[in-house]
This record gives sequence, structure tokens and C-alpha cells, in this order.
Amino acid sequence: MSVRLAVFASGGGTNLQALIDRFHAAKESPVRIALVVTDREDSQALQRARDAGIYGTVIEVAKRPVDFVARETLAALDGADIDLVALAGYLRLVPAAVIRRFRERVINIHPALLPSFGGAGMYGLHVHRAVIDSGCPVSGPTVHYVDEEYDKGRVIAQWPVPVVAGDTPESLAARVLEVEHILYPAAVELVARSISRGVHVMPDAVSKRCFVQAPQNAPTEADIRRALGIH
Repeated sequence: MSVRLAVFASGGGTNLQALIDRFHAAKESPVRIALVVTDREDSQALQRARDAGIYGTVIEVAKRPVDFVARETLAALDGADIDLVALAGYLRLVPAAVIRRFRERVINIHPALLPSFGGAGMYGLHVHRAVIDSGCPVSGPTVHYVDEEYDKGRVIAQWPVPVVAGDTPESLAARVLEVEHILYPAAVELVARSISRGVHVMPDAVSKRCFVQAPQNAPTEADIRRALGIH
């Protein structure tokens, strides 16, 4: 039986699209995308959901009491019988009441190697600019559990992307995003399969197993699935 997934997104929804492409059309998928939530009516993610025939809803966050947001969010998740939540470019802090209900069932992808370059205000090009300004020779996406603080939850998987001479925030972002679109669906599947089996992913072990020397070329889906132990 497929794990029912809700995807939260605020902007363009390219990671949502990667999840749709991986799971939505598959005949026998371990994951079913049952709900898309956005905080913006003009979010392109909402249109991507509609185009795929997936129910989408807007839950406004700005200038609303967090208790109201939490109740509306939980009602949407309960109404869709959600097992797992994946944040995909969602720029709001998930209410603590939602995290408590879905402890270790809310995951996120961040465009840098946490615990570095994370926290409030570290999103999009701000992250990539900070990586370049620091002189760090490597970046890459991190998939992690979500807790009550930005980017503090335990790491599930990371994949390195080299920072090269002459990189701009835009060029580094493009290379990291290419890997995000492969890593995130694989990590979602890994967590979903663990939920189906009633076991927990061991984040530290997974992170150490898949973190290899930064390749000069983007990894293939097979590279990442093999590193995560998905067969």
C-alpha cells in the first residue's frame, strides 16, 4: 500500500515536479502524492499540482496567528489521510503542533550541506552566495527531518556538489538543483518504505554511507539509489 504524501511548496515547485515525475504516473509506486499545500495563491507549485490532477490548497501564513495556521494545516493533512510530509521550497516555519503530530514524518531538502549554511533567512540564492563567499570548495543538497527550528533536524541524506572557479550564486544553484531533483525523490522513497515497514531510517548511517568525494559530473539516479541502499 502506498504511503500518502503531502508536498508543501511556496514558489516554482521544481522539486514538487521531480516528485510528481517520479511517483505520480507509476503504476506500482511506494508513494502517492495526495495533497499539495502552498502559502501563496500565485505559487507555480499550485498550478503544477492542478496540471497533474493532484488536489492543492492554499493555507495563508502571513499575518495570521500560528494556532490558526496549525489547525488549518492539520485539518488538511487529516482530511487527505497523510502519512508523510515533504517540504519542497516551502519558506515558512511549520507550526510546532504539526511537527509534534508528524514527528519524523516531515522532511525537507536544503540546498547546502547542513549544519553549515542553514537557519532563518538561508534559502535560495542567499545560501549559494554564502557558500561562495566563505570559500568552501564543496556544497550540495541535504535531506533532513524537520523539527521546531529551521534546518536543525537530523540529516537523512546528503550529496556533494563541487564549487568551481568562477561560480556565481546562480551557476552553483543550477548544479545543486540538478542533484536535488534526483536525491529528493530517492530520499522520500527511502523514508516512505521505512514507514511502510514500521521502522525508522537511521539518518547518521545513511548520511555517512552516501556522502562520497564530490564528483565532477552530476550523479545518476542509479548512483544515488545505490548509495541509499534502495533496490
